[in-house]
Amino acid sequence: MYWTLELASYLSDAPWPATKDELIDYAIRTGAPLEVVENLQAIEDEGDSYDSIEEIWPDYPSDEDYLWNEDEY
Repeated sequence: MYWTLELASYLSDAPWPATKDELIDYAIRTGAPLEVVENLQAIEDEGDSYDSIEEIWPDYPSDEDYLWNEDEY
């Protein structure tokens, strides 16, 4: 299983919180690439609900990753 920013972006508008099956269904309905569906299928399903993409891919950049101090420039 591998995630890239492009692949993960297909789930950014998913209806969170969602289960693994709901995310797979969402990815298929929205026409996400096959790699997104394969990555979701590779997740070990414990029946949990995921609250955001960060729970699936912890390296997903957050809004804080893009903040910079304007006073420095």
